[in-house]
Amino acid sequence: MPPADITPNPALDPSHNLPTGAERPDWAPEDPGASFATWVIGGVQRTGDFASPTQTPPPRRRALSLDDYVAGIEQRDTTILARAITLIESSAPAHQAEAQQLLARLLPRTGNSMRVGITGIPGAGKSTTIEALGMHLCERGHHVAVLAVDPSSSIHGGSILGDKVRMEKLSRQPGAFIRPSPSGGSLGGVARKSRETILLCEAAGYDIIIVETVGVGQSEVTVRSMVDCFLLLSIAGAGDEVQGIKKGIMELADIMVVNKADGDNRMRALAARAELERVLGYLHPATEGWTTPALTASAITGEGIAKAWETVLDFFKTTRASGILDERRREQTVAWMHSLIRESLQNDFYQNPAVKARLASVEQAVANGQKPSLAAAQELLALWKR
Repeated sequence: MPPADITPNPALDPSHNLPTGAERPDWAPEDPGASFATWVIGGVQRTGDFASPTQTPPPRRRALSLDDYVAGIEQRDTTILARAITLIESSAPAHQAEAQQLLARLLPRTGNSMRVGITGIPGAGKSTTIEALGMHLCERGHHVAVLAVDPSSSIHGGSILGDKVRMEKLSRQPGAFIRPSPSGGSLGGVARKSRETILLCEAAGYDIIIVETVGVGQSEVTVRSMVDCFLLLSIAGAGDEVQGIKKGIMELADIMVVNKADGDNRMRALAARAELERVLGYLHPATEGWTTPALTASAITGEGIAKAWETVLDFFKTTRASGILDERRREQTVAWMHSLIRESLQNDFYQNPAVKARLASVEQAVANGQKPSLAAAQELLALWKR
């Protein structure tokens, strides 16, 4: 059989209808013939009013040295601060090593802020309240950093990170810094590196750090372990006295605020506050020497926001005088160390080659009821310890 004719045919080969300069792509076979119809051609050249300027690729961001990070953070450069937080959040080993060096350099500048955690059920108005409170503080000369944590999807792992959009007024304040982060499945909805982020913001000179949590019923102990004052937002109709006691989170709250106390809802909010005061009478205070108060506020009208902040200041005054604040921070630092140890051990376990090779089959055996969970766990741990 004679070889196929590969001479271009004007009726079959599209090259005869293409502009001058058309060429085959690099990956095209040799002598492709008319059956290979892929060509690379130049873009359409617009003229006159429709001409577009020559486009060049955006310049790559300059790599920052450790000294660049330190200098930028000390000058409260929010761009460099944001990049430093990204470095902290990275799971790359090289980035983690650099992040620890950065924290060591900045550690002497940390610890001078008031750390306030704010949580509440979805719909309690956390973001709106934080914006109202942040505006109140910025107008009085404070520098406020908001670490807003958005819930990550348990299905696809994504997160909207919409808090910065919702805090539109506060985001325009020169004295405010808002950093949204995905919860990543962490308990309490707190990003895994939130503690380190707090230190970076303190080193940048932010004197008030507000940590907003997801507040969807997960363990809020994680939040309690990184802030000084824990504020719980509630709304009218959230449950009776017994239901309030059942919510263990109330035992962690230093301040209770019934939000949305405005308009037709004002009387219901006042009634909810009275109920909360009765509930708090049954509970042990979250902080020794401090009685947890119940307040009302409206993030929309601003009523009660100043009173809520005055209560926060009273809390810090009381705990500083008694030494409770310093003791709490020391305990939090030690607890932080143990948390990092547990995290490191868990990562080491799952990255162990012997465990990775055996894990799928052990999981299958447990799922099929062929092996008890405890025996399976002990088998994998034995592999890891070898």
